[in-house]
Amino acid sequence: MHRLAVYCGANNGHDPAYAASTILLGKAMAARRIELVYGGGRLGLMGIIADTVLAEGGRVHGVIPEMLKDLEVAHQGVTELHIVQTMHERKAKMTDLTDAFVALPGGVGTMDELFEAWSWNALGYHNKPFAILNIGGYWDSLIAFLDTMAEQGFVSPERRKHLIISDNIPDCLDRLAAACNTEAGSFTW
Repeated sequence: MHRLAVYCGANNGHDPAYAASTILLGKAMAARRIELVYGGGRLGLMGIIADTVLAEGGRVHGVIPEMLKDLEVAHQGVTELHIVQTMHERKAKMTDLTDAFVALPGGVGTMDELFEAWSWNALGYHNKPFAILNIGGYWDSLIAFLDTMAEQGFVSPERRKHLIISDNIPDCLDRLAAACNTEAGSFTW
């Protein structure tokens, strides 16, 4: 795994553990020479992950829509900043640039990005693995709902297992790296 797309909030959230874990993830990525692909912002957890990877000597690839750049939320210090026109283009470009995806705490944008990565994988558009880093139990309710979806027959057990869930940064990175070598890119509901 050479590049990892990190989906996360443009806010810090209320629990200081979110920012602290984001810093630890950025340091771990840089130590493993994993480049960051992210939404290109300078605010919240997005800014924290970019600043940390950069401070640790890593490379950062931001992808931001023109509209958000014009609102002056773009991070101007990243290694490479891609300006796109729409959110759809942003997600497609991030998918092109990365080897895997991980979701940290965030809002509807983070969920949108995670679910699009998952659905594109399910449809065979890419074979890149994806994970949730469950900091402080942030994603517990969503994980329970995803299990309900599988139990009720709307997601196959095989498809449900494709989502890597971890509350431990080294474990999460190790499992994503391993899945980069084994993930099947086939149509699977």
